[in-house]
Amino acid sequence: MVTVDRSDLVGVVGAGTMGAGIAQVAALAGHEVRLLDAVAGVADRAVSAVGERLEHVAAKGRLRPDEAAAAQHRLAAVADVSDLADCALVVEAVAEDLAVKRDLFAALEKVCGETAILATNTSSLSVTEIAAGLARPERVAGMHFFNPAPVLPLVEVVTGAATGPGVADALVHLAGAWGKTAVRCASTPGFIVNRVARPYYAEAFRLLEAGVTDPATLDTLFREAGGFPMGPCELTDLIGQDVNAAVTRSVWAAFDRDARFEPSGYQQALVADGRLGRKSGRGIYEGGPRPQPSTAPAAPRPDRLVVNGGGGPLDGLVRRIAAAGLTGPATLDLGPVRIRPAPGVVIRLTDGRTAEDVTAGGAETVVLVDLALDYATATRVAVAAPQTAPAHAVQAAVGCLQAAGLTVTVLPDTPGLIVARTVAMLAAFGADAVDAGVASAADIDTAMRLGVNYPRGPLEWGDALGWGWVVGMLDVLARTVDPDRYRVSPALRERATTGGPPGA
Repeated sequence: MVTVDRSDLVGVVGAGTMGAGIAQVAALAGHEVRLLDAVAGVADRAVSAVGERLEHVAAKGRLRPDEAAAAQHRLAAVADVSDLADCALVVEAVAEDLAVKRDLFAALEKVCGETAILATNTSSLSVTEIAAGLARPERVAGMHFFNPAPVLPLVEVVTGAATGPGVADALVHLAGAWGKTAVRCASTPGFIVNRVARPYYAEAFRLLEAGVTDPATLDTLFREAGGFPMGPCELTDLIGQDVNAAVTRSVWAAFDRDARFEPSGYQQALVADGRLGRKSGRGIYEGGPRPQPSTAPAAPRPDRLVVNGGGGPLDGLVRRIAAAGLTGPATLDLGPVRIRPAPGVVIRLTDGRTAEDVTAGGAETVVLVDLALDYATATRVAVAAPQTAPAHAVQAAVGCLQAAGLTVTVLPDTPGLIVARTVAMLAAFGADAVDAGVASAADIDTAMRLGVNYPRGPLEWGDALGWGWVVGMLDVLARTVDPDRYRVSPALRERATTGGPPGA
């Protein structure tokens, strides 16, 4: 069985931010670590920087001083690939260039022992292609850390077409010994996180391009309703618009320019204008005080209202309304929840259709509410009404939700609104990855929670909302917005029918 023990020497090639972070993790776990960089002096400076960080962490009381000193002592810079000959594991974190990585692995294969594992930290390149041409490609696998490596807990262990099962097992075990959570995935474009996360950014950019809302309102809704720690605009400003756009282009190209992964013209314009985010001083946000989100003014509190239906995604909102003392006589049935804050006014969860289409000239004006992670604890929610809705109908819906303790944003009447259409796409991307054999549902949910701090994994979200709701949302968006981008795979449609993956 292939193993890497604490007594084994670990090599890291590439002494940039990621490589130095991986070296720090390995040294803290008890390994002697050799750090190499192609540019003279870079590895030495990285070793010094790691030492300073460890001292800082110790000064904050999060690490004992003797542990920090021991880790520093175990980390050393080296000058040549031959200095890594005795390593049981070498992790490369060099430029995201296939030719560069292939050349490096060819050099490592010549000097490292036959049992050494060669791991790539690539975030988007094919592990299979990186290992192609080696005499022993079975010992090459992906070990994809997330930045900053000493802080973020996730590691994607990526299996190439030739990777030996014992190699993947050894890396999963080793990641756990290093205090990380490993998920297994196949070597497909974007692996798990960079594949499944694409809609979080793409839907936001489409909504901004269409003028549906402004960045501050959009981000606030994702945080205060969706439960995400950062909205898409502030997150891409933090990542770097150029970096995020490059990953999107890479995944899109790898999927033969599939419309579901198409890059955003909005984001490409930001990059062309040098608005890269925090690192350039301006991105989607210009710097300075953050603009305030759009918020509806106070509306009258309804005296009494009626709730029809029970359970489902709006259950938390129904309970919140009841707790506020608003609920009047209710008719419980098995249909979707309908909240009637005034005669002729109905509040319903969006299903992808516009409020105009749902109202469809009926006797009641339908006001659609956007999705929330948990309506019982959310602080804000968005609504949309038909463009021709009477003012009193919108006021009644807003007043009802405000009386239940929610801040309300009124949006234009947009298919799928904001959080709902994005979550539907995330759930679909997660399900498609499972159905394509990329990873298990559990590993995909774990990866998205730990890798990008989603409040709920995409498969968990699909299960909670119901796959029929997810497919229904996408079918409407396919009919009204873009038939290619929102198309539903046969396997996802079967999931919606059976309630589980194909064949369940």
